[in-house]
Amino acid sequence: MRASERAGALRSGLPRWRPGSVLGATGALALILTGASAHGQDDPVWTSFVTPPPEARPLVRWWWFGPAVTDVELDREITAMRQGGFGGFEVQPVYPLTLGEAPGAPENLRYLSPQFLARLRHAAKTGRAQGLRVDVTLGSGWPFGGPHVTLAAASALVRLERAPLAAGQNAVARPKLAPGENLLSAARRLGAGPPEPLALAPGEAPLVLPPAKQSGEALFFIAGHTGQKVKRAALGAEGLVIDHASATAVQLHLAKVGAPLLSAFAGEAPPDAVFSDSLEAYGASWTPDLPEEFRKRRGYDLLAHLPALFLDLPESAGVRFDWARTLSELVEERYLAPIDAWARAHGTRFRAQVYGYPPPTLSSNRLVAIPEGEGADWRDFTSTRWATSGAHLYGKPVVSSEVWTWLHSPAWAATPLDMKVEADRHFLQGVTQLVGHGWPYSAPGVPEPGWAFYAAAALNDHNPWYAAMPAVTAYLARLSWLLRQGEPANSAAIYLPTEDAMAAMTPEATSINEALREHLPKGLVPAVLDAGYGFDFVDAGAIKSRRPTFRVLVLPALERIDAEALEAIADWAEAGGHVVVLGALPQLSGGLLGEAETRRVRAAAARLARLPATRVVPARAPLETALAPVLHAASPPDLALAAPEPEPGLGFVRRHLAKGDALFLVNTTNRPLHLRLPPPAGPAAWWDPMTGTRAALPPGPATLDLAPYESRVLVTGQLARGAAPHGANPSAREIVLGRWTLARPGASPVALGAFTSWSDEAEWRHVSGTATYTSHVTLPKSAEAGCWALDFGTGHALDGPEGEPARPRARIEAPVREAAIVTVNGMAAGTLWAPPYRLNLGHRLAVGSNTIEVATPNSALNVLSGQPRPDRSALTARFGERFTDQDTDRIAPTASGLLAPVRLVAAPCP
Repeated sequence: MRASERAGALRSGLPRWRPGSVLGATGALALILTGASAHGQDDPVWTSFVTPPPEARPLVRWWWFGPAVTDVELDREITAMRQGGFGGFEVQPVYPLTLGEAPGAPENLRYLSPQFLARLRHAAKTGRAQGLRVDVTLGSGWPFGGPHVTLAAASALVRLERAPLAAGQNAVARPKLAPGENLLSAARRLGAGPPEPLALAPGEAPLVLPPAKQSGEALFFIAGHTGQKVKRAALGAEGLVIDHASATAVQLHLAKVGAPLLSAFAGEAPPDAVFSDSLEAYGASWTPDLPEEFRKRRGYDLLAHLPALFLDLPESAGVRFDWARTLSELVEERYLAPIDAWARAHGTRFRAQVYGYPPPTLSSNRLVAIPEGEGADWRDFTSTRWATSGAHLYGKPVVSSEVWTWLHSPAWAATPLDMKVEADRHFLQGVTQLVGHGWPYSAPGVPEPGWAFYAAAALNDHNPWYAAMPAVTAYLARLSWLLRQGEPANSAAIYLPTEDAMAAMTPEATSINEALREHLPKGLVPAVLDAGYGFDFVDAGAIKSRRPTFRVLVLPALERIDAEALEAIADWAEAGGHVVVLGALPQLSGGLLGEAETRRVRAAAARLARLPATRVVPARAPLETALAPVLHAASPPDLALAAPEPEPGLGFVRRHLAKGDALFLVNTTNRPLHLRLPPPAGPAAWWDPMTGTRAALPPGPATLDLAPYESRVLVTGQLARGAAPHGANPSAREIVLGRWTLARPGASPVALGAFTSWSDEAEWRHVSGTATYTSHVTLPKSAEAGCWALDFGTGHALDGPEGEPARPRARIEAPVREAAIVTVNGMAAGTLWAPPYRLNLGHRLAVGSNTIEVATPNSALNVLSGQPRPDRSALTARFGERFTDQDTDRIAPTASGLLAPVRLVAAPCP
């Protein structure tokens, strides 16, 4: 039996919803169910927190392999998504996993063929009928490209070819050019001297060299193409990657791919969003008309200065800045803005990961409807905070993130707790819409657990623990909804050294966001967070276009800065803003012809230096100790603990709402945290995103014990009204449930001897499924008062790091693997899948005999570990090597079931 069938009774049909609605049908239902009245008995923020509207639910990236999909299986998987609490899907066609030759084997449909478009249309109609959002990737694989892309429209580069020159040599042969290449210019360099331009005569004749007694080298600057092909392409989608800085190439892609995709929605609502993955056109550094555009924008001839892009010359920083800036502007004007306009013209939205190669800036996020990030390391520079900062600066309440990309690799290893661990780290960076990576389509008849993407978490209903997914997605939706309410309340901002990154950029590496990892001071992000400040990154574009909303700005050891931006910063500081300078103020502007701009920079820096609101942290001072006192002197922190020492594992996000503040707190570590907060100024309450319950805080200092990876929301002001204190815990009563039976998947119940992993036994080692534990307990009359909780133990922390940065996972040995779905006397009591492993049963236990059942689904890894690794040689021979399965050496059975004694303990009544 599939997990979706086991979960079928857990979710009822969802009403349809309109994108952009405030509450949606489910939110409106919550108002009724919670007893809210027309007079506002309960605040809509609270009622929507309890039952979030559909638009807050996480989406999944739905990989269609081949694509080899059928209407029947599409319908089944869409139903499973809805039952799991997902809010929709993004269709992403990728590489084939079947040859399609065996009898009954699924057929690979060519990308954009009528058959493929019919399947896309069917999926969209079925998804919408079930109340789900429907997005589609504006291509197959990534980056955009395909068979329609000619060399003239392909991702372009500029490269340097060298030829040795002997002393006295009077001519040098031209380099051999590949198809589509063009010799732009040439130069001679003797020793370490400056490059000397060489005249390019028409035709193919060798270049004549002036007399020279010294040996050296000839430098040939060639415009060509990266040759990069679309990665993970579906059948029929193979081809070159487009030139993202070419208007012709972008419009070609919209005509040849975008228009056919939208034709699948003809007569129906268009997709909710079209998607662009991160720009990974590696080596992209040119476009055919770049010299002409450069001259218009920068005022000089780039071709005469090409050596400065490749060699370290006195003029290199200025030329590189101007070249990178021009390339960035063209990506904005020819890729991002036109696709966003095209999407709006067709009634949809552009959701895009606005970073990579070639180089958008942080402010480029303003050009798309929904910025998206990726990366879970909340205490460092990530593309996630790049995207959320852009969204905050440009007033976009919904910002998405690709989440779980490498979660607990290999595929199928990720658990519900792993999902929470990484999702929380995206929430801490400001994300308000999760896009799960992802959901692999699997053809019927494929051995369990079915198909999986080569490198990602597999989160579909072939997981035995999928029956717990509704509880997981409810948690995620509550926070996604709450964190898009009101306004971000980050008091601090960090200016990104974009100008320095551009000035150091070379044609081999044209990503600003990647370069910033090296240009930002190490330890700056954790130092700001540990000082108690939420923050956003800012750049020159944001500073110049909007009045700052933060209270303190950190300038991190900049050499160069945009003159207008620094003048705006000085104006803001004179009006009451606070500036913290690491080291010294910048003294240079960016471009080669920027003498006047540099004078403006130095004048603005001098203004700032005279202001008492400008504070300097010495260049060699350790940030982990020196920064916090300076920040505190400038502005009160967003989070102040009563204990003097910071908690580096404590993450927080503060939001200002119309009727109060919401402070999201999460323990990102595998060990408990005890927090002491100052007394709230007014009403305050704890909201629990795991259970959708709340409790008022008593007067006085606030304390909070957070179990490993546990999270909570502190609300203040009118938002806290309506919450009552938890009922008192009547006593320290405890009942150990000592007699259990265990029914393994497909087997009859047996008496349980000990709480050990049932998959330790050889015959069950490679079995994936759900085991059910049953216990009977008699509650005496004397125990009738009060409420009870089912306590499964705490588990224990595992030593070592919290997973590689690219492969995060929970570092805890849980007492339940991988979830516990509890019923009491035949009635559903709740699902446990994360610490603290304690489920409040309220008044569900009756005096006398009671039956407690705990269903424990384990991991799909167990059944996978008993299978031979797939032989991909036939696929490679037919389609080429489009992927390589990752981390298959890590496939091994995992623990299953209840691993610790279970107790009934007295609990406060909810």
